[in-house]
Amino acid sequence: MSNSMRGQVAVAGVGETDYYKRGEAPEAEFKLALSAILRACEDAGIDPKRVDGFASYSNDRSDPSRLAAALGCEELRFANMQWGGGGGGGSGAVANAAAAIHAGLADTVVVFRALAQGQFGRFGQGPRRNTIAGDFAHTVPYGLMSPAQMFAMKVVRFMHDHGVAQEALRAISLACYHHAQANPRAVMYGRPLDEAKYDDSRWIVEPFHLFDCCLENDGAAAMVLVSAERARDLPNRPCFVLGAVAGSDYRAGASVHNTPNYASSTFKTLAPRLYDMAAVGPADVDVLQSYENFTGGVLMSLVEHGFCAPEACNDFFVKDRFLAPSGDLPLNTSGGNLAECYMHGLGLNVEAVRQIRGQSTSQVPDAEVSMVISGPMVTPVSACIFGSEATL
Repeated sequence: MSNSMRGQVAVAGVGETDYYKRGEAPEAEFKLALSAILRACEDAGIDPKRVDGFASYSNDRSDPSRLAAALGCEELRFANMQWGGGGGGGSGAVANAAAAIHAGLADTVVVFRALAQGQFGRFGQGPRRNTIAGDFAHTVPYGLMSPAQMFAMKVVRFMHDHGVAQEALRAISLACYHHAQANPRAVMYGRPLDEAKYDDSRWIVEPFHLFDCCLENDGAAAMVLVSAERARDLPNRPCFVLGAVAGSDYRAGASVHNTPNYASSTFKTLAPRLYDMAAVGPADVDVLQSYENFTGGVLMSLVEHGFCAPEACNDFFVKDRFLAPSGDLPLNTSGGNLAECYMHGLGLNVEAVRQIRGQSTSQVPDAEVSMVISGPMVTPVSACIFGSEATL
């Protein structure tokens, strides 16, 4: 057995529920998770009872033992959580699932994420408590409360240091909304965005306009992973895991905005490990799905993954570059967190698989290498690269 996971594990099936505005899902979060898993198993041509492992992230509340019981799984052999990091754990859960299969801990592992904010509370707000302790005690009394405010500080610093203009952020948002208009699943399907509408939208916190901020949604998504050998006998074109990494750099978890590498998406040490495992580089990537909690995170993530130098952002970040099928780096081709759905980023992994299969609503011709950046600006973060049979 090779020490590298490269090409040893494949995604056999993907599934999603309908997506709803935050708080409007008609079903409980646990049932949403089950629905997505069942759809992923059906897509894979695998009996749900054969699932023997589960991997998730960001403290998902759907317990694997309960899922296994509800699905009638014959045995539960692997149950894993990628701690912390919010949406930074999406590709980390893929890495953990792939590692479990590669190591022989499980045969059929489901990666999943479910959200029902009407049941458990809204993600995008600051803490709503009478007393504040820990890190928040140093920020909330001074008005630094919401995710948008916290991440804006890092992005403003990066843009200031490298002379990045607002138009670079706008290009990311326009590309996401453009792709959503081709995707009937997208929450923003039928609601196009142009430069004037973006520019006229209200500030949330500079440099983020309304359309720089992700959606807030309810729903669930799931992926079924199996060994590469087994995947070749299943109905779908196999989508192989070429590389998957998670982690963060030196003191990325330092509290109260005290990280030494402050103006960062936290990927500087991960990106080289990812490319080394996958045996590809930025120039080999045919299509990219990059997590947008806010557009500024995409900006820094692409820089730290080697797609452009910091000083080249104004020239690199233009809408046409990011559009499928003709752009040289199609970006967030389902609409992403900004315009398809905020399923805590797992929808980006699902879309990356669809691109390899040739099933995207904004398909990149002959896509062989499909990449996902999960995060950014949190800790830990993660990223993965999928490939077709031709890449092995």
